[in-house]
Amino acid sequence: MSDASEHRDRRAEVPAGLGNVLFDVWLVSRATTALLDEALRPSGLDADEFAVYSVLASDDGVTPSDLARWMSAPATTVSSYVKRFEARGHVRRAVHPDDGRSYLLELTDAGRRAHRDAGARFLPLLERIVQDGGADLSETRRQLRELHRLIESFGDRLSGGATD
Repeated sequence: MSDASEHRDRRAEVPAGLGNVLFDVWLVSRATTALLDEALRPSGLDADEFAVYSVLASDDGVTPSDLARWMSAPATTVSSYVKRFEARGHVRRAVHPDDGRSYLLELTDAGRRAHRDAGARFLPLLERIVQDGGADLSETRRQLRELHRLIESFGDRLSGGATD
């Protein structure tokens, strides 16, 4: 084994005492973000921005509150994203048809083009991961959704929200 491959193998090992499901999820999250940031860099979007654009592209408008819930992020984080996206000309605020106190976030045509460009870089990577991951990925996705639900329920409990 070469020194470089030995280094990669050691780097993939979890330090003693850190092997638990929450740390594993954090490691996967960081590795995914790094991979997507690199793949998407030429599009001008990073992994987090592409995810938010994907939500906005899949709907006829999303309130900042709904986006914050989806992202598990505070309103200040969503506000920062919105300001950045508006400055790029990628997002606009639209009148909320049912709530005059709120507004909907929508991708502009330029935002949709940026999302399509990033998507063209994302899809081949996704296809390769699905191909290399095999049939087990559908079960993995089911388990991740269940883990997400569980983690959110604990977050709700810590913040004084709903309890199961």
